Amino acid sequence: MAKKDVYDLRKVLDELKKEPGQYHETNVEVDPDAELSGVYRYIGAGGTVQRPTQEGPAMMFNNVKGFPHTRVLMGLMASRKRVGKMFHHDYHTLGQFLNDSVENPVDPVMVKEADAPTHEVVHKATDPDFDIRKLVAAPTNTPQDAGPYITVGVVYGSNPDKTMSDVTIHRMVLEDKDKLGIYIMPGGRHIGKFAEEYEKMNKPMPITINIGLDPAVTIGATFEPPTTPLGYNELGVAGAIRQEPVQLVDGLTVDEKAIARSEYTLEGYIMPNERIQEDINTHTGKAMPEFPGYDGDANPALQVIKVTAVTHRKDPIMQSVIGPSEEHVSMAGIPTEASILSLTNRAIPGKVLNVYNPPAGGGKLMTIMQIRKENKADEGIQRQAALLAFSSFKELKTVFLVDEDVDIFDMNDVVWTINTRFQADQDIVVLPGMRNHPLDPSERPEYDPKSIRTRGMSSKLIIDGTVPFDMKDQFERAQFKEVKDWKKYLE
Repeated sequence: MAKKDVYDLRKVLDELKKEPGQYHETNVEVDPDAELSGVYRYIGAGGTVQRPTQEGPAMMFNNVKGFPHTRVLMGLMASRKRVGKMFHHDYHTLGQFLNDSVENPVDPVMVKEADAPTHEVVHKATDPDFDIRKLVAAPTNTPQDAGPYITVGVVYGSNPDKTMSDVTIHRMVLEDKDKLGIYIMPGGRHIGKFAEEYEKMNKPMPITINIGLDPAVTIGATFEPPTTPLGYNELGVAGAIRQEPVQLVDGLTVDEKAIARSEYTLEGYIMPNERIQEDINTHTGKAMPEFPGYDGDANPALQVIKVTAVTHRKDPIMQSVIGPSEEHVSMAGIPTEASILSLTNRAIPGKVLNVYNPPAGGGKLMTIMQIRKENKADEGIQRQAALLAFSSFKELKTVFLVDEDVDIFDMNDVVWTINTRFQADQDIVVLPGMRNHPLDPSERPEYDPKSIRTRGMSSKLIIDGTVPFDMKDQFERAQFKEVKDWKKYLE
């Protein structure tokens, strides 16, 4: 396969430019310190971002203050429809598409140094003027941020004996000329498991941070247990999406692999038994805006990455996301949909037709499940489906259950069921005292001292908008005439 035909960010952008309204670039100078994100908030951020915002094009900023040779890309995945276009797949069924990709991975392959454009330009920490803050155009989302953040860097790492590798995405703040702080949420990510093993041995863990990627890599990397267990390298998901393997290359200063067609690669080590205050340079008390729409609290003890090199392509593209934007919904929500479909297909096959994690929940906190009831014995199966989702994905807080005639991608249609197929005293199920995502600010003991004993606990909610099977004939929607050539009236 010719190198120019391999999928990477640049090939995706070339395809996207052919889609009307999906891509825009500007030569107007923009400051990466809060202004860049502030601009894109109006143009296309969406998600749980402060209003006014909207769905809009991916945006390339060609004139970034302080970085004359770097472009910054924002919003590539900030539209489910755009993700569908980039994956050449119907956006309605992306969850099942990713589910199939997990089950049929295409493993990555190694390439020679000459075939790795991420190594076209090399800056090593031994260089006297090395400073990641001048090399990496990482924006801040708001003036309160703890610093410039790498928000969509795919971390590649392995366990100490190199028998397992994994990729995950974490928030990483630029703290010094060769130092990053990385937030690894306890108890979930496999990179964190590997780092614990290194820390027990008091050894630094070699990693690479890969930025500016084909969205198949970025979205594929966000799968979590139980869908992708320890030892499953999610780069195989991206390989399946594209039906071609992701290309890897050996690092230059660390014993670890890098994604060969990344726009940027940062090499370095997660240092053992070393921690840093996240807002050590700003003392704002805030980290950055997170997916629920609120500023995350600055962590007093982030793990530390010692950077040993920055490599990049010629005329590199720095990719960034706004924390609460629709990009997070695409990155976290679509893989969660896939995971829920996988689980329910095994447990109650044929009963859950589709799943959607909408922007209102940031891709993690809310799920809408489309249910098929085929006979009297299926009554109650809808709530079983909700419990299955809660049991495996602790971040879920709210589940809407709707019938198969409801468009789960239209919140007006979903809420319509709550007004016409729902009685609050019968169709609400509350499950108190469960674990949830610690970034939900309502999950604190002072908010609900009866059921929240410690931060990160929550009550879960099931809203059952499905019609009882024995009453389905009383809830048939008004049937309009099918007109196949209706578009001619718009010509």
